[in-house]
Amino acid sequence: MTASAFARDFSIEATRPSASEIAQLGEILPLGTSVYVTAIPKAAPDETVTAAAALRRAGLEPVIHIAARRLTSTDMLQDFLRRLTGEAGGRHLLVIGGDVDAAGPYADALALIQKGELRRYGIEEIGIGAYPEGHPRIPTARLEASLDEKIASATAQGLRVNIATQFAFSGEHIIAWLKQLRSSGIKNRVGIGLAGPTSVPALIRFAKRCGVSTSLRGLASGMATSLVGNVGPDRIIEMLSGSQHELGEAHLHYFSFGGVVQTARYACDVAQAGAGQKAAANS
Repeated sequence: MTASAFARDFSIEATRPSASEIAQLGEILPLGTSVYVTAIPKAAPDETVTAAAALRRAGLEPVIHIAARRLTSTDMLQDFLRRLTGEAGGRHLLVIGGDVDAAGPYADALALIQKGELRRYGIEEIGIGAYPEGHPRIPTARLEASLDEKIASATAQGLRVNIATQFAFSGEHIIAWLKQLRSSGIKNRVGIGLAGPTSVPALIRFAKRCGVSTSLRGLASGMATSLVGNVGPDRIIEMLSGSQHELGEAHLHYFSFGGVVQTARYACDVAQAGAGQKAAANS
């Protein structure tokens, strides 16, 4: 499969998208594209529901991050889910723990999946996080066990389950991780996290903030001579497309560090022209 064919199936993340950005996304992205709205500590539920509803009106599929440890009560969760499904037609969540101490009854993402009664409030599918390069504070063995537990618990409740990975800069690490995942018997669809086009210094800053360290040194040394201008994950997409038969059901999931509109244009350009060509968003 060519890189462009492989790249036609993608989702994108947006951090506090404005009304203007959502309108532009509706014009740029194919109808039904999943747009993930990240969990921001200071973002009120009203803001999140409003963004989800606007994405729905724009012909896109809102996928809302929900951070288990930031929920202060079961009432808070239930009210949010009622509004999300009722006002925005939301049916899909990305359930994460949230890197804070628990503010309420949910100690982690697994507890929310087990106790949150998501199906009762209209949720049909959840995404769960995974880390191809490991997590800075969680041992690999625990990550693997937790992934199994989350999938089993959600599936038992009738929820569809997909996996969304943290972004990584090494195609080799991503492919090796996916091979191990498939060999362990996990066949769920995987959104492969990639950093959309932005400057190398910005990528390094976000990588440090998010705990993506394994391939960070290679990123910095490999691009040390081109710190000016934007770079995209073209090489990684080429590698993934060449190994697609080993990846199982997978698609690209773009983090929009350089701006969600720019990332959307890049993703569409790659899908149309192939990853080997310079994306318009980088020009």
